[in-house]
Amino acid sequence: MSIDYYNNNASAFHADTADVDMSALYQEFLPLLPAGAHIIDAGCGPGRDAMAFQSQGFRVTAFDASEALIDIARQRLGADLAVQATFLEFSAQEPVDAIWACASLLHVPFHDLARTFWHLAKQLKKGGLFYCSFKYGDDESERGGRRFTNLNEARLHEVLAESDLAVKKTWTTGDARPGREHEQWLNAILVKEGD
Repeated sequence: MSIDYYNNNASAFHADTADVDMSALYQEFLPLLPAGAHIIDAGCGPGRDAMAFQSQGFRVTAFDASEALIDIARQRLGADLAVQATFLEFSAQEPVDAIWACASLLHVPFHDLARTFWHLAKQLKKGGLFYCSFKYGDDESERGGRRFTNLNEARLHEVLAESDLAVKKTWTTGDARPGREHEQWLNAILVKEGD
């Protein structure tokens, strides 16, 4: 199970991802948000992106299902800003401006994704924005103790069909980690249309 993988490999995962340059993705998303917007970092891992958002003046609430990763995130963000929860367990105290789910929802089985998007969309204000990314493809796989749900544009639209989320923009990128640039990712910015 993916949570066990991250609990057992938290330090190595943190070391492998802490210095990855995410600025190109931030530039696609953050300028769309109001100043001081409240962002939920969903599946925050060790808190790299949440820290970047904090440093740019955004309010952040971060959560992850992995106890070991949340321990690292709490050290970096503060105990009150990082919560241990699964996607379906997490509930915001009030609707937020944005959700950031970078390379995290890809661990949710495809048959559970529609329900997961629906639940997370409930945490957003009307007009709120939702960034997510998946390895590009149309299948599910398991590698090294982690499961992956890969999406293309058609599968993304399929899992969003029952939610209040509409696609604002999609684009593909290479992996930002050195030596993995050939791996393609589907990036999406969604907008909440319902109440």
